[in-house]
Amino acid sequence: MNATANIPGPAREGLALSLFHLLDPEVLANPYPLYHRLRTEDPVHWDPFLHAWVVTRYCDVVRVLHDFSADRTPTPEQLGRMNLSALSPIAAVMVKQMLFLDAPAHTRLRSLASSAFTPARVRALQSHIQQIADSLIDAAMEGQSAQMDIIADFAEPLPAIVTAEMLGVPTSDHRQLKVWTADFAEMLGNFQHNPDHVPKVLRTLEEMLEYFGERVREMRAHPREGLIHSLLTAEINGDRLTEEEVIANSIVTMVGGQETTTNLIGNGFLTLLRHPTEMQRLREDPALIPSAVEELLRYESPSQHTARMARTDLELGGRKIRKREAAIAVMGAANRDPERFPDPDRLDLARSDNRHLAFGWAAHFCFGAALARIEGQVSFSTILRRMPNLALQHVPLRWRTNLGLRGLVALPITY
Repeated sequence: MNATANIPGPAREGLALSLFHLLDPEVLANPYPLYHRLRTEDPVHWDPFLHAWVVTRYCDVVRVLHDFSADRTPTPEQLGRMNLSALSPIAAVMVKQMLFLDAPAHTRLRSLASSAFTPARVRALQSHIQQIADSLIDAAMEGQSAQMDIIADFAEPLPAIVTAEMLGVPTSDHRQLKVWTADFAEMLGNFQHNPDHVPKVLRTLEEMLEYFGERVREMRAHPREGLIHSLLTAEINGDRLTEEEVIANSIVTMVGGQETTTNLIGNGFLTLLRHPTEMQRLREDPALIPSAVEELLRYESPSQHTARMARTDLELGGRKIRKREAAIAVMGAANRDPERFPDPDRLDLARSDNRHLAFGWAAHFCFGAALARIEGQVSFSTILRRMPNLALQHVPLRWRTNLGLRGLVALPITY
């Protein structure tokens, strides 16, 4: 079934302004003309296909991320009224995840979880991340073909291994963690849930709950450093997390820690390969690496949009939004807003004043951002240094069907 069949004409024909056009593979491959239309023609746009406001200007996206509610997971009763009762076990986990909570519940969870992501702990991991990166490149270069897939050979395993270590689970489990992450992220990142996928997602959820339940029991008996142990033992004014909260937030951290970093590395290298002058500039001046990572995050944001709910009746961009109406904050569009970023469609690895929204904003700013930045910096510096003749293979590129978490299926290169 063609999911865009009910939309009168694709976005590239200038008809039916809707974010739903991301379901068109051509639009998904390059969503920025669609974002430009939304931003210029109707920056706070009621999308009848998504039953939500689509917000695309930088200033408005910041307001949505700052002022609107993240509490958007339907209750089991609401799911029943929508004939989606099968999703109730998923909702039961999501309502305990900090991604879908407001203060004070969000503040409590984030405060308890952040102890595993202190700047000192992240800095201590940097040399180890370098070792992981070098070992993955060594393995990829063992053959005689001088070819590799940056996604499968590097961008997926590196954050999977690092995330396993941050959680405090065996790194030998990283492949299984990646499989679960991809399944769960497909549900988080898309507008609609394909009923055919529900049994698979439920199986994934059951397996993750069992896995992390076992890890929690092991951690109680034999403590080891990591997020799970931090969540189990963290205490603020006598308050501690329940085991269900520990498991739910271990899952969301696992997903966030892998998907966005994989996409940062993949999207970033595709962008550099499409801009050889900027890539050469980076080779010649490695001191630009931190700035380059920020620009690559802005230019091809791994997380493209997120949903919020209006807390009260309000006005945004001249439009009246009612309490509990949904707003989709499109960070990918805000990060190309010319009112905030001069010449936004130009890649400038030395861009200054680059306050992009790739990691979100305000209370829900990604608490793993420091780790993702270091993983990105190590990845770009290592591959550019060790593969001086990096080039794209001449094969069609395929973007994953996850509309919210933008990334490639594969990125085959020669070196």
